[in-house]
Amino acid sequence: MEEPARRVSAPDDDTAGAYSWARSFRIWDTYFALIWLATLVFVLGTGYPGWPVRVVAAALLVPLVPLFVWVGRPILRGDPPEERQALGYLLAAMALFLPSAILVGETRLMTFALVPQCFMTLRMRQALVAVVVINLVPVAGWALLWWPSDQDVFFNALFAVVTLVFSVALGGWVIRIIEQSQERAALIAELDASRHEVSRLSTAHGALAERERMAREIHDTLAQGFTSLLMLIQAVEAELDHDVPQARRHLALMDETARQNLAEARALVAGGAPADLDGASLPDALRRLAARHEATLDVTGSVRPLPAGPEVVALRSCQEALTNARKHAGSSFAAGICLAYTDDALTVSVRDDGCGFDPRTVTGGYGLAGLRARATEAGGTSEVRSAPGDGTTVTVRLPVPSPRSAW
Repeated sequence: MEEPARRVSAPDDDTAGAYSWARSFRIWDTYFALIWLATLVFVLGTGYPGWPVRVVAAALLVPLVPLFVWVGRPILRGDPPEERQALGYLLAAMALFLPSAILVGETRLMTFALVPQCFMTLRMRQALVAVVVINLVPVAGWALLWWPSDQDVFFNALFAVVTLVFSVALGGWVIRIIEQSQERAALIAELDASRHEVSRLSTAHGALAERERMAREIHDTLAQGFTSLLMLIQAVEAELDHDVPQARRHLALMDETARQNLAEARALVAGGAPADLDGASLPDALRRLAARHEATLDVTGSVRPLPAGPEVVALRSCQEALTNARKHAGSSFAAGICLAYTDDALTVSVRDDGCGFDPRTVTGGYGLAGLRARATEAGGTSEVRSAPGDGTTVTVRLPVPSPRSAW
């Protein structure tokens, strides 16, 4: 089906104001007014035909103004223009224009105001038919009515052909303007859609990242604490009948672990630092952690305050490694933590002498994956070395500011 020579619907009210067509419509109002006024002056000022005929021709031009303002203009501004209404409007305009143009040849100047409207509102084929009628019918009617000389007929016919060619060229220009406006509208709509999509994806990515962060936090704090409680409960149940002092010691550890879990939950809700680091240095936090897991701690290098990020990652890495050791290393194991400060790095290593495992066979879960993710987000590296029967060593190395940079 043949496409209409007019603009398409704007995607929304916000982008409609960006169209060059909509922004420049006042120019078309001014253009129509100037052409109409010039035509009226030419009709009334010509010397032929007589005054009564010129008055009649001018009187036929007067209704074109209210017709354009009340009917034509709203149709032209339609998005898109309603085709039936546009056809009716142009037929009414031509019903006023053609008799006036037949009576007085100077009325044909109004062609330059009517032709663009044909291309703005009608399909291409209909617009071309209307343009041919507007350009040629007035000359033919004028020649049949007044029987001018052959020379006058020739020059007027030549003028009509020239204006027809010009009208088609003007119509092509109008169509290019419309196409540019349409392309701009499509680009604006696409950019707007892309902006909304980027915003949506950014929000979704932020929600996913926050969900992953919360999953790691819960796994590294509450889930590990509950796992420790379950293991301590199993130990107490086995010790109640033959080793009451040891059972009481494990009950005390259960009390401490439960309180620690409660403090971690409150810190997690408040978005603050881990409970072990609240008001304490990293070595002190690791000492308390080592005591709860019956592990040893060795600190080397010059201990100094560090940004919260590396300290949190180091603490969480130790928690994960010790919890995994308790769960998987075996019924009896020894674990040790090594914390090393250097000028540009903080290294924490957890070693156990348990049963070990093959790291290549570990899939799923938040444990090692979360440990690696934390180290990567902090710009560091993580390494897990283990083999069946040879224990496990988890090492995390994190970049930290050099003490010389503080000077």
